[in-house]
Amino acid sequence: MFSQPMFPFLLDVNNEGELHIETMSWLIILMGGCAFLALQFIDMPYGRYTSSKFGFLVNVKAAWFIQEIPSLAIPLYLLFINAGNKPVQLPNQLLLGMFICHYIHRSLLFPFLIRGGKPSPFIAFALAFTFCTYNGYLQARYLIKYAVYTSNWITDPRFLTGSALWFLGLLVNLHSDHILRNLRKPGETGYKIPRGGMFQYVSGANFLGEIVEWMGFSVACWSLPSAAFAIFTFLVLASRAAQHHRWYLEKFEDYPKTRMVLIPFLY
Repeated sequence: MFSQPMFPFLLDVNNEGELHIETMSWLIILMGGCAFLALQFIDMPYGRYTSSKFGFLVNVKAAWFIQEIPSLAIPLYLLFINAGNKPVQLPNQLLLGMFICHYIHRSLLFPFLIRGGKPSPFIAFALAFTFCTYNGYLQARYLIKYAVYTSNWITDPRFLTGSALWFLGLLVNLHSDHILRNLRKPGETGYKIPRGGMFQYVSGANFLGEIVEWMGFSVACWSLPSAAFAIFTFLVLASRAAQHHRWYLEKFEDYPKTRMVLIPFLY
């Protein structure tokens, strides 16, 4: 079984199952690096950048629901089939609960709150579905079967700090999405400059929230799978934030010049 701290975990693999989890984790980091490089040359084809060059178009609400649901369904399924085996300990339950909480919102609520929204190209949709399936399995499998935490892990500074960051990131993400949804009044079309919340400081406020959320999750888990997920999230969403920032500067002459891309006052 894997145990804390994280760095012996990187070096000490005791069986084939653990090797499988570690290999999957490193592959997520590799995928993040490849996505980061690709996004330096092409724009992520979604939303305002939607293009039929990346496949036929899928209804935006259906796309978000279908592509995100594996990260909710797979953990719940793995919990169900594990019910007759060794009980999942409290720290593992809380950490898996953080992951499930995010994807309850992302798959069951967020898609149906979208107002309008341009359809998603099939390739972008398929890639998102594949990642959510892969990562949903990795995070849940690790926390249910392999992660071993001491009984006092929930009072460890890493768990407390990580949990606080996760919750802060979740709030920033939810609030930023709310601002974006309400930019237009009923009947209005076109794009507007988002204002308020963390949008006062950065163009990618929603992305910043999600990055902080999964960074916090990785600190609270203190594991390679969660760290790999956080790294992937940063590499992809940082690229998307830069894409948005460039678009805003080109689209709006009055776009706030002091607003950063992703990190307040720095970048």
